[in-house]
Amino acid sequence: MMLEHVQRMSRYNRWANVRLYGACAALADGEFEQRRPAFFRSISGTLNHLLVTDRMWIDRLDGRPFVGGKLDDQPFPGLAGLRAARLALDEEIVALASSFDAGRLAGTTTYRMQTRPEDRTVPTALCWLHMFNHQTHHRGQVHDQLSQTQVPPPALDLIYMVYEEMN
Repeated sequence: MMLEHVQRMSRYNRWANVRLYGACAALADGEFEQRRPAFFRSISGTLNHLLVTDRMWIDRLDGRPFVGGKLDDQPFPGLAGLRAARLALDEEIVALASSFDAGRLAGTTTYRMQTRPEDRTVPTALCWLHMFNHQTHHRGQVHDQLSQTQVPPPALDLIYMVYEEMN
């Protein structure tokens, strides 16, 4: 059941990001980068943070060292480059989730924390669940920031993706 959930959530992440980035593409010039009362200061800043942290978690889950920088880096200040990087990473997330089996998911993952120099070992399934929860948290922030523009935020509820998969 957990493996199926992780794989579904990897598809949901891709689905939600396509919808969210589609809405961002409809923003007026300057709205994507505009400073807002948000933790990462803009839609661009929030989505870049999510890209950096997803890269970090996928590297951890796949046993690779993370060389992506700091949690508030903005490797793609413009939408086009960020959107392309997001699409590629989402495909990688789906592929990695599909490559897992129940045994690997039931194992542990050891990684070095970004915020302090110590290693942590946690259940691998929890790493996946944390990553998906973190994605939803920050997509919600972008959803709120979009509501401050002329572009209506898209529906991102998981059940809508499930309905689409059923058709």
